[in-house]
Amino acid sequence: MSAPLPTDLEIANAATLRPLSDVAAELGIRDEHLEPYGRDVAKIDLAVLDEPAPAHLAKYVVVTAVTPTPLGEGKTTTSVGLAQALRRLDKRAVVALRQPSMGPTFGIKGGAAGGGYSQVVPMERLNLHLTGDFHAVTSAHNLLAAMIDNHLHHGNALGIDVRNITWRRVLDVNDRALRNVVIGLGARQDGLARETGFDITAASEVMVLLTLSTSLRDLRARLGRIVIGYTTQGKSVTAEELHAAGAMAAILEDALKPNLLQTLEGGPAIIHCGPFGNIATGTSSVTADLIAMRGSDYAITEAGFGADMGAERFFDVKCRVSGLKPDVAVVVATVRALKTHSGRYAVRAGKPLPSGMLEERPKDVEAGLPNLRKHIEIVRRFGVQPVVAINAFPDDHESEHAVIRRYCNTLGVRSAVTRHVAEGGAGALELAQVVIEAAHEPTAFEFLYPLDLPLEQKIEAIATQVYGADGIDVSPAAARALKDYERLGYGGLPVVIAKTHLSISSDPSLRGAPRGWRMPVREVRAAVGAGYVYAICGDMRTMPGLPTSPNAERIDITEDGSVTGLS
Repeated sequence: MSAPLPTDLEIANAATLRPLSDVAAELGIRDEHLEPYGRDVAKIDLAVLDEPAPAHLAKYVVVTAVTPTPLGEGKTTTSVGLAQALRRLDKRAVVALRQPSMGPTFGIKGGAAGGGYSQVVPMERLNLHLTGDFHAVTSAHNLLAAMIDNHLHHGNALGIDVRNITWRRVLDVNDRALRNVVIGLGARQDGLARETGFDITAASEVMVLLTLSTSLRDLRARLGRIVIGYTTQGKSVTAEELHAAGAMAAILEDALKPNLLQTLEGGPAIIHCGPFGNIATGTSSVTADLIAMRGSDYAITEAGFGADMGAERFFDVKCRVSGLKPDVAVVVATVRALKTHSGRYAVRAGKPLPSGMLEERPKDVEAGLPNLRKHIEIVRRFGVQPVVAINAFPDDHESEHAVIRRYCNTLGVRSAVTRHVAEGGAGALELAQVVIEAAHEPTAFEFLYPLDLPLEQKIEAIATQVYGADGIDVSPAAARALKDYERLGYGGLPVVIAKTHLSISSDPSLRGAPRGWRMPVREVRAAVGAGYVYAICGDMRTMPGLPTSPNAERIDITEDGSVTGLS
């Protein structure tokens, strides 16, 4: 047996980093457009987007996945490994990723900078504060919350309905005790007592609109359009009306600039915005992708969860804003995920894998293949070329990989087994080759629905054409909200569906590619600043809790200042 890999943190700490100015030069970014944050991280001035565009933009590659287990299937590591492999083939490649949230870092997941020899470095900086973007989002969001309660305290001139305030507070820590709170207790001067709560910072609408903003002017306008609640007459109340948007924009000015880091093999990595894919877009920023497209042959970015959630939002929301059209979608699949979708195993975060999953059982993999087929169909529905990356784990068996590859052949889809975690870019060379082939084939990218379609029909289109539902069942409250949003002028916005990521359906217990089900639409909310309406289907937690043994218990710092326990 081969020796076990060092920990991700040990690998990262042993890396010799290139000067960041050399990494930037590979993207065509001059020093005058870099704002250093220490030696190994820098902000990229958006003035680079004012430079003349190259004659040909990069091939645009989005990395998505099958329906993931609670452990994740390795989209980030695959994105990094693919970028490293393309550089080994003498292609200019850049990876644009989301910044990890500290909530999961200290919770179950741990660090999210990639893994093994396919990581973004410096790892500690990336997984902790980086350049303070999350803190800026937290501050801007909570400033608006404070101004709402200050407005109520000083007479409520706008006539805000205290029972219909939708703007909560945020914090970048997993803390279930803050999901529902009462504020304003105490003396009269301590404010108006009311119920509210906290979400995790990555779920903030401010984070999403930061992701989708294309300029400082666009950011300022989006902030002004944020709806914080409604009056007793049903009129929306915005951040602009509370005179909060200007100060919020000032807080976020630096956070709008993407962050430049590097992979373990010295290639450029642009890190920007947050990962929360349940109710948000869950992607890196539009500006990061625009910069990546100008300075490379291949721009690789990641969408959250499986193709049903992350890729659909990437196509229907982010691509509408950016104007970019993807050439390839890499669908990451693992043996353990497909065995899970056989319905024969239960995988739980923080628990060892069932022993049977580690045995050579190709029939179990075969039983889970309908899930892979469905995600391939989703990608093809948008006119994008799919490529399947089989992310290999040490306890996989070649016969199980062969089952997946044969199935991909029957569907006419390219596939590759990748071992980038153990081997870095060398372990993803086959994937890089098939991505190059697919990227040079013609595409016919199209959105799922036109924006002038009524909101309810947009929701139904996603449920039936992407998830495979027979239809939707809209609650009376959701139906009233949809009618109000059409009346208020939000009908032309795209839609996002907040549902479980553990099933293509809205029921986390349904495995594979479920049929014969209907999607319940329990509630509908408007994220007007971000620019979409989202339907809540199921019990969604926007503030995670910590597990029995959180990763925070294992994180420490040595006397010389080295962080331990991040991986």
